[in-house]
Amino acid sequence: MLKLAGARLLEERDAMLVRSVLDSAPVAACMVAARVEEAGIHPLRLGGELWGYGSKLTGMCFSGANLIPLRGGPDAMRAFADRALRRRRVCSSLVGPTEQVLALWDEVAAQWGPAREVRAEQPLMVLAESPHVAPDPLVRQVRPDELERYLPAAIAMFTEEVGVDPCSDGGAASYRARVADLIASGRAFARFEGGEVVFKAEIGALSRTVGQIQGVWVHPDRRSTGLGTAGTAAVADRLVRGLGRTASLYVNDYNVAARLAYRKVGFRRIGSFATVLL
Repeated sequence: MLKLAGARLLEERDAMLVRSVLDSAPVAACMVAARVEEAGIHPLRLGGELWGYGSKLTGMCFSGANLIPLRGGPDAMRAFADRALRRRRVCSSLVGPTEQVLALWDEVAAQWGPAREVRAEQPLMVLAESPHVAPDPLVRQVRPDELERYLPAAIAMFTEEVGVDPCSDGGAASYRARVADLIASGRAFARFEGGEVVFKAEIGALSRTVGQIQGVWVHPDRRSTGLGTAGTAAVADRLVRGLGRTASLYVNDYNVAARLAYRKVGFRRIGSFATVLL
């Protein structure tokens, strides 16, 4: 019986191949590409490891706070699973292209499961032109001095979306720091009314060519009023016209209202993501 080739830790000498893989699927790879462009490949700077499979990187996976398999067939996913299972689990989720995520989850589920939730179908959407609806002129970048007003909305969004309070189990300081960093980097946007956030969204990842919108949230008292549509259009417009990027996002298939809103803005579906919450 032939022994399955293993996954290997990618190094600086692999940089050209890595860039080629990331450039081949710029929207799906945005989360990883943004990290690599900023920090390079070395794990200490990257905040995780890049694993490769095959001499020409027919498979590639990022291992950090999230496990993100970007490409590869069944053999590559088995190799990545083998490498992941030989160490303590550090990721809180698997996320990425549906085919790779579900195949990798099948390989690790027996030891890592059961999952809190498997979201097997999340449309991946893009907008490369001006929004089809008028952007909300009151949506703007959040200032660092507005952290205390913005933070409750960020916590509410995370809790609704993930099903876990990010401040539980001693996570308050790290989540606060993460939100503060998004604000400081100019990637948090909100509409304030009476000092309270009624709409928020963030650019969670920003590569040379793509910006990924995340954390879209509307205050419960203001939902179904068009705030989400116009607010998302404002952030997408910032990405497309302001920063010269393609705007992207992925959304749960069961969130019909959000999917309708994104289509109104002009987003079109180009693929599917999946997320396994651990």
